[in-house]
Amino acid sequence: MLSNVDRYKRDLDSLLQGGERLLLSLQRECFPIESERPIKKRPRDEASDPFDSMPSFRDAYQPWYSEAKVLIKQLLPDRLADFVRYYEKPKPRKEVTCESYRIEDCLQGLSITRGFEKEKVVGPDAAIPHLRQQLAIVKSVRARFESSLFDIRQLVQGDLFDSELAAAGELAKKKFVRAAGAVAGVVLERHLRQVCENHSIKVRKKAPGIADLNDSLKMGGVIDVPQWRSIQYLADIRNLCGHDKKTEPTTEQVEDLIVGVTKITKTLS
Repeated sequence: MLSNVDRYKRDLDSLLQGGERLLLSLQRECFPIESERPIKKRPRDEASDPFDSMPSFRDAYQPWYSEAKVLIKQLLPDRLADFVRYYEKPKPRKEVTCESYRIEDCLQGLSITRGFEKEKVVGPDAAIPHLRQQLAIVKSVRARFESSLFDIRQLVQGDLFDSELAAAGELAKKKFVRAAGAVAGVVLERHLRQVCENHSIKVRKKAPGIADLNDSLKMGGVIDVPQWRSIQYLADIRNLCGHDKKTEPTTEQVEDLIVGVTKITKTLS
């Protein structure tokens, strides 16, 4: 079974290959004559033409962007805003120029002309530098991954959390609901502590519990009120499993806890 590290490497390699193909596709759509020149010089006996199976930029970009955005958010969050900025139209925007044109405009086929002769002001080719920059950010993620400076602790920790939550699920199936809830609660507490560290959130207590960490994340603006309430609900179930001996937690409650903790570890970083 692939580890989180292996999956990230595989997905990054796939994203890089897909991004390179998108760039070639966009260049060919904007400059068809120039793009054909290197092909005509190719030896006749060469196996394949890189343009034969070229994806349509407008069809293939959105899935690539969505996947790349998730990985950048996870592995290089400080560059996420830059990555999104190259795609989204700036707000407000008084006029469309080469500086304000974005990939989103290109996907809509936006071209600006002026005068009776329809002189071109800006068109889809203005999106090429933005796509290059997005691809460079994805490449920087890959470079960081290979660097000895990259801290893979959180990736390894993710594997451990997956294993512990799987164990909690097995305990719940065998009706060891308190034990299952306790294991899931430990995973939740560790993950929230890590999220606080990621966002430089200071927690006053020396040995904070789930509620303390949850409150700190809300006060620090990392999570909103609905997320805070959801985590508080999970904390209540965990406390029921670990402390309240008068009331037995139900299988459904513990299943809610395991599912909720799994979701948080995958979406909150």
